[in-house]
Amino acid sequence: MTDRTPAVGHLLRDLAPQVTGVLTRRFGDFATAEDAVGEALLDATVQWSRDGVPENPRGWLIQVAYRRMVELVRGEQARRRREDLVARREPADRRWAAPADLDRPADRDDTLTLLFLCCHPALTTASAIALTLRAVGGLTTGEIAHAFLVPEATMAQRISRAKERIRSSGVPFRMPDDRDRERRLATVLHVLYLIFNEGYASSSGGDLRRVDLAEEAIRLTRAVHALLPADGEVAGLLALMLLTEARGAARTGPAGELVTLAEQDRSRWDAAAIAEGVALVTRALPVGPVGPYQIQAAIAALHDEAPTAEATDWPQILALYRELERRTDNPVVALNRAVAQAMVHGPAVGLDALAALAADRRLAGHHRLLAARAHLHEMAGDRAAAGTDYRAAAAGTNSLPEQRYLLMRAARLTDR
Repeated sequence: MTDRTPAVGHLLRDLAPQVTGVLTRRFGDFATAEDAVGEALLDATVQWSRDGVPENPRGWLIQVAYRRMVELVRGEQARRRREDLVARREPADRRWAAPADLDRPADRDDTLTLLFLCCHPALTTASAIALTLRAVGGLTTGEIAHAFLVPEATMAQRISRAKERIRSSGVPFRMPDDRDRERRLATVLHVLYLIFNEGYASSSGGDLRRVDLAEEAIRLTRAVHALLPADGEVAGLLALMLLTEARGAARTGPAGELVTLAEQDRSRWDAAAIAEGVALVTRALPVGPVGPYQIQAAIAALHDEAPTAEATDWPQILALYRELERRTDNPVVALNRAVAQAMVHGPAVGLDALAALAADRRLAGHHRLLAARAHLHEMAGDRAAAGTDYRAAAAGTNSLPEQRYLLMRAARLTDR
């Protein structure tokens, strides 16, 4: 065992898709491989937390997951399809041999192949996103359910059905060809976007950020960009992530409290990440069609390049949000556009825009709408309305840092 044990949860999140890829290639059965890896992760969580991380954690996890895989396949005698599939792929004398993948270089990573497998055309977009967030992004079923605003049991059924559809399709575990890859790319990018968002602003729990998820989303998006360097939307998504994560260190105070964009110490922003993001979006915008990720990256670049909050080019940001809203049916984009309107034309205009959005059932009562309305009421000098909305927004979020921030804003208005 190693002397210094890294955070077990973070390590397992990195290793899980790699090990799932090893078993899926070996057995040709992604659904059972994912189940086997899940059981191995539980074993690792208990044993590694107690005894420390082994010298070769990836090899340890492959061996344990492999044994669980064999047990699962052997235990499903009534479902002969699994064993038949393995029999077709492996000679009888090697059927239950130790995985040859253990001899592969440790730096070989199947995560990108697994990412495209999860974005299979046989799945609906929602199911593909949910499955990939689980198998590749390392999110729990509960976190995914929160992102989709559905009960956890519903999401568990969705993921189970998605795995079954991939199993029954018989698709081989390999990177898709050029044509198939293009069909799956939009879902792949959306999945990476959701993983990044969960890392940048955790939807629940005591931490504002989950840096490991944000970094994993950036790593995977870099891999897709290396595969498709001429795709403007891939470049735009990578730029958006870099430009957004560049502010990460300044988003929390000494006690982990939330610090808004306008209040952040911009000297703490990552200048190298900003430069890389700006260069990416600058190169991508003039080439080919402009898509939503490129527009969002351009908005992030305007924020990052402003030396102070007061110097932010809000008219240009408002124009970009209007263009983005024209291309997408996303209520959060409309919400951001309304805030930008307030910054350009005053809080009354922004509040009118928010009132129109309140009729959208996707936003009605949502804590982000309430928080934005509270902020604009505060800008307009209506402390009572602002306090009411801040408290209502705090009650609607599962993020403890967001709750504390919103309640603090409400308390300050009361104390004035």
